[in-house]
Amino acid sequence: MAEYAVTFARSARRELEALVPALVGRIFPRIEALADDPRPQQCLKLRGRRGLWRMRVGDYRVIYAIDDEEKVVDIIAVRHRRDAYR
Repeated sequence: MAEYAVTFARSARRELEALVPALVGRIFPRIEALADDPRPQQCLKLRGRRGLWRMRVGDYRVIYAIDDEEKVVDIIAVRHRRDAYR
């Protein structure tokens, strides 16, 4: 059973929906897995961005925030790496 709820910012949902279905098929299962473990080994905390984490999926980055008190993982952005940190 999932320990955390995963929510999407409206902009992140649009970014994910705009991707090619093959990419969504790779990215979405990794996002779902954050419900069980919001801090998997391959994820890193972003420097200079308070409370944000990033997960690498190929050339794409999933930027998200974790609220441990509410047990929520909020997906902020799903972008190509060249645009992810702007």
